[in-house]
Amino acid sequence: MIIIDTIEKMREWSGKQHQQGRSIGLVPTMGRLHAGHMSLVNKSLETSGSTVASVFVNPLQFGENEDLDSYPVDLDSDEAMLSAAGVDVMFIPTKSALCPKGIKTFVQVEEITEYLCGKSRPDLFRGVATIVLKLFNIVKPQYAFFGEKDWQQLAVIETLVTDLNLDLEIVRGPLMRESDGLAMSSRNHYLTELDRQAAQSISTALKEAKEQIKSGEHSAEKIQAGIRRNIEKQPNTRIDYISLCDPVSFQECAAIGDSTLIALAVHVGKARLIDNCLVRRD
Repeated sequence: MIIIDTIEKMREWSGKQHQQGRSIGLVPTMGRLHAGHMSLVNKSLETSGSTVASVFVNPLQFGENEDLDSYPVDLDSDEAMLSAAGVDVMFIPTKSALCPKGIKTFVQVEEITEYLCGKSRPDLFRGVATIVLKLFNIVKPQYAFFGEKDWQQLAVIETLVTDLNLDLEIVRGPLMRESDGLAMSSRNHYLTELDRQAAQSISTALKEAKEQIKSGEHSAEKIQAGIRRNIEKQPNTRIDYISLCDPVSFQECAAIGDSTLIALAVHVGKARLIDNCLVRRD
């Protein structure tokens, strides 16, 4: 595996791959890699001629009083994991290269960014879309791999690719969970032992919501109330949102439809954790 830290060298490497007829798979990350990231890396290794994993903590997607300065970073561990997996390039661009001071051009995906995380984090998806588009332009992949834990982010990127006629395919990877049910996330490193026990209520609440639906309950309000009870009885938790919504438009549902996304964001200790599950009436 080689490590590239400049845009010029990354473009040069990608150009050589294309000249040789090799497809490129890109796995964009913010680092502190875990098994969820690596599942996307493995998908790329199976799909693409060459695989690039980028590691960049994107300042454009953080708002005031968010955790940009404390976001968990461990480049040595990331390098070891990617190298062991057989990744071709670890791309670690600098902040000054991707986000130069005075940047004036941003990418805004509308409508679907007004819900869920977009409500409480208004800078998030503009920052994600801008940096992801820059990575696509630099690496020039044929495939890019994103996980369904960040369901709304994935929808934003798919919309970006479709609306701007980008010549690449977005490949989805399933949400991955720890053995205790917690959705895998770099922010899990913030959790104390007691926080982690409290955080388990998130996946437990989703599981019980699915059981409610299986038993015939289709009222979004009642299902949402059950999720809230499960989480709020745990110490040091604060709910950002609980949403039962259309998985494409993210508009709220009054009742479980043919396909409904249950999505939530919960502050547990210092961590803001997101999770989701897709449920169907049948």
